[in-house]
Amino acid sequence: MRSVCNNVRFTSEGAPLSLDTGHHDCTVDARAPESHDSAEIRQPIPHDTLVTAGELLRALSAPIRIAIVLQLRESARCVHELVGALGVTQPLISQHLRVLKTAGVVRGDRSGREVLYRLADDHLAHIVVDAVAHAREAPHAPSRATPDKEG
Repeated sequence: MRSVCNNVRFTSEGAPLSLDTGHHDCTVDARAPESHDSAEIRQPIPHDTLVTAGELLRALSAPIRIAIVLQLRESARCVHELVGALGVTQPLISQHLRVLKTAGVVRGDRSGREVLYRLADDHLAHIVVDAVAHAREAPHAPSRATPDKEG
């Protein structure tokens, strides 16, 4: 997407540098990559929609939450199934499910004594799958955990 909002600043390389988060509407070019239509589609995006989108992306930003979404993409799961599939503790899964539920990414449906978690919307799975596919395609940057040794 290319912003045409005058409140977005870019670096000389074209990367977004800053965004004035004042209350205004931005207009963006919303082109679907798979679209065969070459016409530009311009639509105003209200500020509160941009904030909500940012909160959603923030909720999806942890690797364990990405793994949970990928699991729930396959089928609804209860906490102990996610614990077994992901190899992490129950409190950690519950904490991340709470974040995802608060953000509207997952919903829980009680079934007897257990709660079955499922994705609230298939669009969310597409976001995660596309991000994982992109990460697999991108050249790997040096890890921040192991700094280069000089000498």
